[in-house]
Amino acid sequence: MLFVIIAGGYLAFKTGWVGYELSNGFFPFGVNGMLAGSAVVFFSYIGFDVVTSAAEEVKNPQKDLPLGIGMALSLCCILYMLVSVVIVGLVPYDSLNPDTPISSAFSTNGMQWAAYVTTTGASTALCASLLGSLLPQPRVLMAMARDGLLPSFFSDINKHTKVPVKSTVTAGILAAVLALLMDVEQLSGMVSVGTLLAYTAVAVSVLILRYAPPDEVPFPSSLQESIDSVRMQFSNYIQETENKNFESDCACEQRSCLPENSEASIQCPLIQKQVAEGRQKQQKRRKIAAWNIALLCIGVLVLASAASTERLSRFLTSMPFETLSHLLFLEVETELEKWKA
Repeated sequence: MLFVIIAGGYLAFKTGWVGYELSNGFFPFGVNGMLAGSAVVFFSYIGFDVVTSAAEEVKNPQKDLPLGIGMALSLCCILYMLVSVVIVGLVPYDSLNPDTPISSAFSTNGMQWAAYVTTTGASTALCASLLGSLLPQPRVLMAMARDGLLPSFFSDINKHTKVPVKSTVTAGILAAVLALLMDVEQLSGMVSVGTLLAYTAVAVSVLILRYAPPDEVPFPSSLQESIDSVRMQFSNYIQETENKNFESDCACEQRSCLPENSEASIQCPLIQKQVAEGRQKQQKRRKIAAWNIALLCIGVLVLASAASTERLSRFLTSMPFETLSHLLFLEVETELEKWKA
């Protein structure tokens, strides 16, 4: 990608950025075209969740995972935008070959050797992308098998390599079968839709867990048994402590002194009232957060559906947007003429 940016930028400056000399100006397809393009762009952002799927193998996940995701996402966004700027500047968008846009852009401008370089790089990057996409899937299957959502076959870990070999082989076979039997365009569309739905579900789930957490969190049966045994021992110890210090705790409360033990303090009226008020505030906060999240999701869905209709898209691509794009195009053209002079 650095080769495309450097070589393509040099060639574009040499030819005068002919790709931007368009009669219909900036933003030619309006909001409809922008939404259609953004639906395909989701395919480019798949794979960044690979870092999160390997959270068990990270030394400091709270610090390293956000840092790794942020750095990888920022770097790829910058490279994607620079490559798009260069390629569209070399060849007009309506003249690009949809199958091989980068190599055909160099071939059109007489740099056939650069087309061979970009084709080789694209093939190598495709293999790396496939391996990167296959890395998280076995670990996702392993986590689902641990929770009981899939058979225990997927949760088996190899004794020597300490990785889920069975899940890896199964995911690789399924991916190979899909690649063999289905069309590439259909697969890319399915992957884009799946990525969009997955990211949306994760974002909504994080908001719900952050602002409207559930009262109880389910645990696996084995972990629940150990938690119950520890809780029983602790409750026995607390009961003995209550029997010894209950009278002194209530006397301390009369002197406006709050007892440290929450289990004993609930029996006192003042603490019980405070706990009830705290629960009411928490329930109110959950309801407000749940309604805000629901309204946000519904609003985004309605906005996306309305923008894809014919009437609204005509309105959004009419006078204000056309005028703005025309003025922006004229300003850019004037600055280029000044720069050339």
